Amino acid sequence: MSLLKSPITALHGVGAVRAEAYRRLGICEAGDLMWHFPRSYENRGDVKTLVEATVGEKQALVLTVATKPTLARIRRGFTILKFRAFDATGTCEMVYYNQDFLKNAFSVGEEYRFYGKLEQKAGRFGMSSAAWEPTRAARPLAPLFPVYPSVDGLSQKQIKSGVHEVLSAAESELSDYLPDEIRLKNRLPALLTALRGIHMPESYADLIAAKRRLVYDELFLFALALRLSAKRERKTGAPVFDKNDLSPFLALLPYRLTGAQSRAIGDILADMATNTPMNRILVGDVGSGKTVCAAAALYVAVKNGYQAALMVPTEILARQHAADLAPLLERLGIRVTLLLGALTEKQKRLARETVAAGETDVVIGTQALISEGVEFASLGLVVIDEQHRFGVNQRAWLTEKGKHVHTLVMSATPIPRTLALTVYGGLDISRIDEMPPGRQKVDTFFVGESYRERLEAFIRKQVTEGGSVYIVCPAVEERDEEEGNLLLSEIGELVLPEQKTPLKSAVEYTKELSERLPELRISFVHGKMKSADKDKVMRAFAAGEIDVLVSTTVIEVGVNVPNASLMIVENADRFGLSQLHQLRGRVGRGTRKSYCVLVSDTKGENATKRLKTMCATNDGYEIAETDLKLRGPGDFLRPMANMGIRQSGGTDFRIADLCEDGDMLLGAFSDAEKFLSEQTLADHPVLSEKVQSMLAENETKIN
Repeated sequence: MSLLKSPITALHGVGAVRAEAYRRLGICEAGDLMWHFPRSYENRGDVKTLVEATVGEKQALVLTVATKPTLARIRRGFTILKFRAFDATGTCEMVYYNQDFLKNAFSVGEEYRFYGKLEQKAGRFGMSSAAWEPTRAARPLAPLFPVYPSVDGLSQKQIKSGVHEVLSAAESELSDYLPDEIRLKNRLPALLTALRGIHMPESYADLIAAKRRLVYDELFLFALALRLSAKRERKTGAPVFDKNDLSPFLALLPYRLTGAQSRAIGDILADMATNTPMNRILVGDVGSGKTVCAAAALYVAVKNGYQAALMVPTEILARQHAADLAPLLERLGIRVTLLLGALTEKQKRLARETVAAGETDVVIGTQALISEGVEFASLGLVVIDEQHRFGVNQRAWLTEKGKHVHTLVMSATPIPRTLALTVYGGLDISRIDEMPPGRQKVDTFFVGESYRERLEAFIRKQVTEGGSVYIVCPAVEERDEEEGNLLLSEIGELVLPEQKTPLKSAVEYTKELSERLPELRISFVHGKMKSADKDKVMRAFAAGEIDVLVSTTVIEVGVNVPNASLMIVENADRFGLSQLHQLRGRVGRGTRKSYCVLVSDTKGENATKRLKTMCATNDGYEIAETDLKLRGPGDFLRPMANMGIRQSGGTDFRIADLCEDGDMLLGAFSDAEKFLSEQTLADHPVLSEKVQSMLAENETKIN
């Protein structure tokens, strides 16, 4: 048996315990290690002298050992190894804790490359527990040192050793599945070259080339699988909803539907009137009226004798939908149940029992809908709001609670039609491109840091007049222990690090703002918080108990706060226009005059154009077209990032990013279309095996 297909225990030094650690990483066969990519790289090739180095940051230093290492036992179980090393500009004390085995590792007069955080006390340099490598003229040291995702029981050294062993075997066992004509057209390296380049890059250029090849592979396979699955016949056997008279429903609405809403509802009802399961996405701007379209679908499903489920990403949004929809549906004789994780066990048990017994018609809830024990008597329709907040597995688990159910997903991201047809694959698309009358315009301004004092005065004014304020920051908090590393996700991006504005973090900015505006009630919310904690903060903000909410883009979708009158987006150049437009949609939802302020000191020409576009128009589709021209298809691909192929175990693409790699995605789709029009997969057995494996693995995810 080839090593690549062998169990992970076939690698040297991997026994049962280490194999279990690998299994927790999703690595079962030795060949899986080839696809376990580094998460970042230590930039050890950027060598500084001691006087050039920045104290408090990780540095690479080439130093000569000056003194013999001495080992001191401080107390039982705690030792310190010390020696001095120098370069032409100074001397540094090197310290290692509880690493007695290093006592004979360093030779006086020999040169080593050290990598670690440089410290300085009383004018003296020091480094603690620095990584080290001897320098050898015959074998230059690699400039980029990979750092892998790991778990307890697996060291970086063990993972690297396994990767090297597998890549050696790959020289004779690995076949390149990408057709040569496609690889050469896109100027991509061979597969083995790319794998070596991602794991053991000899230069930054090698790493960029390797990443391009591996990103393209994932996107091309994604495109092939999506196109092939779209060509398959859809299953039949779905319930036929032919009782679709909406007159009683429409008579209760306090407004007339827009033309776009009427067209969307027509699409939905036509789908549900056949025995082929509806698989439709409803795309519309924030505030365009998608919810009433969903309500019409719920009404028709129930009138045809079936149950319907509406799943949303947060409990507060579920409660909001229930508050909006239940009074309308109940007047039509439709029983509505709310099912949330926050309910008491007794309340959840009662809700599950009524659903299973068919004693309720519409269930509104969060992921609690897909929990074990939730059974439907006759589920016929599933509606998923803010679909990009759910993984494909979660959506599949809900639809599998019925038999060939109709599915409607909704997204608040306007997307250009041609791009939508590409990325949404086999999904049928309805667009709401018309806003209901009376929706007020949000005045938008683009300012720099010099406006900070006036901006804070404006915050005070809004709160004093009874409004509330959102402030969005691009980061949760300062970067963690990998500060200074080159993240794999950032390798090859178009924006150079020196062109980026310093990031503001939600946690730190909340502290700063609370000190400057002590009279205001300021809090923060971000995606790393527990759902219950996020909902608690959002409920307090909606209730007017918080004046200013500092947040990450977790509030891009969420609760309706009619009182919110000001949206401030920090580091606005870091966001795409479509995302900024969604954030702006959080204000202007009531009667209060509302504003959006985009804060950035960017000097980039494209970034400036994009932010000025936000000030010039409130039309989501015009903004999307502009963003496509200026920035490429990246940011409005984010809502569909969870809708396509995903790897086993529920993780996203290993290396591709549907937002950052949007241009390459479109190229991969074009190549896949041309490839399938000219030849068949049968002519490429290795490629066919990869695609068929992906199709089988994701059968429920891409149909």
